[in-house]
Amino acid sequence: MTTSKVNVAEFKAHVSTYLRRVAAGETVTVCRRNVPVAELRPIAQPAPKKRVFRDLYPGWEIPDSFFDPLPDDILDAFEGRDPNDPLREFMETDL
Repeated sequence: MTTSKVNVAEFKAHVSTYLRRVAAGETVTVCRRNVPVAELRPIAQPAPKKRVFRDLYPGWEIPDSFFDPLPDDILDAFEGRDPNDPLREFMETDL
């Protein structure tokens, strides 16, 4: 981890550059007349949480496969393209 010192005028002129450096892990000390007044350092990002049915079923987790695309036959049924659907004839008629 590296640390940089920069005066206010330089910091104001290149804020985006210094923020990118901080996001990359660097600490930047902002000075006024070479006296440190602020320190910018990266914030630790929390690890992503797994989705859990905490309220209804404590300890149950949604498996990663839950987010996989549905098979074509199930998609067809949801989208009204199932040839064996008994309501298909009704859905195709004009009311």
